[in-house]
Amino acid sequence: MNSPKPSFLKTIIFGILTVLISTTLCFGQTKTEQLDELLNQYLDYGKFNGSVLVADQGKVMYKKGFGMANMEWDIPNKPNTKHRLGSVTKQFTAMLILQLVAEGKIDLQTPITTYLPDYPKENGDKITTHHLLTHSSGIPNYTAFPDFFAAESRNPYTPDQFVKKFEDKELEFTPGEKFNYSNSGYFLLGVLIEKLSGKTYEEMLHEKIFTPLGMHDTGYDNHKDILKNRATGYEKNGTSFINSAYLDMSIPYAAGSLYSTVEDLYLWDQALYTTTLLPQKYMDLFFTPYIAAFGNSQYAYGWGVGKEVIGNTTDSITVISHGGGINGFNTNISRSPSNKSLVVLLNNTGGAPLGEMTRSIIGIMHGKTYDIPKKSLAYDFLNVIKSKGIKAGLAYYNTNKEGDNFELNENEMNQIGYQLMGNGTVEEAAQVFKLNIDAFPKSPNAYDSYGEALMKLDDTKGAITNYKKSIEINPANQNGIDMLKKLGVNTNDLVKEVVVPEAILKTYIGVYELTPDFKITISKEGNQIKAQATGQPMADIYPKSNEEFYLKVVTAQVIFNKGENGEIESLTLFQGGQEMMGKKME
Repeated sequence: MNSPKPSFLKTIIFGILTVLISTTLCFGQTKTEQLDELLNQYLDYGKFNGSVLVADQGKVMYKKGFGMANMEWDIPNKPNTKHRLGSVTKQFTAMLILQLVAEGKIDLQTPITTYLPDYPKENGDKITTHHLLTHSSGIPNYTAFPDFFAAESRNPYTPDQFVKKFEDKELEFTPGEKFNYSNSGYFLLGVLIEKLSGKTYEEMLHEKIFTPLGMHDTGYDNHKDILKNRATGYEKNGTSFINSAYLDMSIPYAAGSLYSTVEDLYLWDQALYTTTLLPQKYMDLFFTPYIAAFGNSQYAYGWGVGKEVIGNTTDSITVISHGGGINGFNTNISRSPSNKSLVVLLNNTGGAPLGEMTRSIIGIMHGKTYDIPKKSLAYDFLNVIKSKGIKAGLAYYNTNKEGDNFELNENEMNQIGYQLMGNGTVEEAAQVFKLNIDAFPKSPNAYDSYGEALMKLDDTKGAITNYKKSIEINPANQNGIDMLKKLGVNTNDLVKEVVVPEAILKTYIGVYELTPDFKITISKEGNQIKAQATGQPMADIYPKSNEEFYLKVVTAQVIFNKGENGEIESLTLFQGGQEMMGKKME
């Protein structure tokens, strides 16, 4: 929701696709020069800060650090900088499980209660290790629990203690029935590894993977350890950065606790072409696609397997990849066995567009045209306000808001408004929020933020109007409801329960393609409609009317559209100021 801004701990359920501008391949440049130019542009625009490695035909062709590993001491990122991996951890957890399978210590198709007798049998007797590995167990994802980050993320737990947080939760579906990304499942795999080996998860990683491969710069990121070359995690705050929120690393555990370098991940990649860690039949199991997952991809064991578009062409290449996101960091590893290519991107300022960057890097590797980023109009706007005043800033904004070299982003505009308000320049902030409403009139967050600024300016009538508009668009805006109560408004009639007939709900079920690599799958459980976007967990959506729905876990709305024949032919997603339409595919 809204105050205080910005909120960096929220899970973004629907990914917003950034519009990029295309560049034609310059044949006078080497591929290394093109990579340098592309990545430096991302750095200059504040869209990437981290370490990069690119390999082709199994050989490293490019590795470099960008920006700062530690901004307080001006320590630069390098190829040997240690970054938290987030969910890239899962592939290592899956490898340990398969090693236990190869040793005959676990059967992938046997119920987990065989190995974890204290796990509740009502659920555990239905769930296999295979279900955990493929996110098809139905166990709810603990990082999506209400108030999880605020209530739990700073607290230390033993693995057995933390399993109690989700083991008695009702399953979201029958195990094996569908895919739904769940950190809980991979947490439980870590517990299995410890029970069957008699060693800690961390000890097993070093003994079975890191030491044999010479991955001496990879490990479990314990907060207490003095770790040389460890990057600090940051988050964007307007045009500047702040330290990311603390997270106790017992929480991500086997789902996201590791750190590594781009160089060590290259060693990992190369080992996966051999039988150093597993006999070949188990290596084949490791990469076999088992279940439909994100968009056109399928999930293997700790990996997504699918197609990656080459540059800005319609050509594609099969890749085995996985991304990660954890406080202050986001990461991506993408490997293509057909040409033994590898792209590793480790970012320590959170929220970098690593998928887009990977696509452009692959375009460069294949000699194709590729996309380059646009500058942030919001951040340039703020810089002009700071240096020349609001009048000059408004002139700059109006001159460039339609410019091809700029990107206008609703969330960035919101951030700079709050940065101004935090500096005491509330009138200037209000003007920024009003511009955001003009640019993104369907964004509830824009109205909420403007309402807050008007409250601070003692414009009670204007604040009430804007808070009500925000709630009208997004009934889940509890902050807006709370602020209206504070302003003396009776909110009892603002949010009304809407019940949509089941016959209508059934017509919405299907897959909607917003872009070739971004789809939303709509499903139904009882009278509850659910949505799952490419690369994101499943989320409940709630009706405002028979056709309009909204989310509670993030600010987004979905409208289902009928064709001339009266059948549902598309949906429209509204989020972050973006409006995207997706045709119903099936």
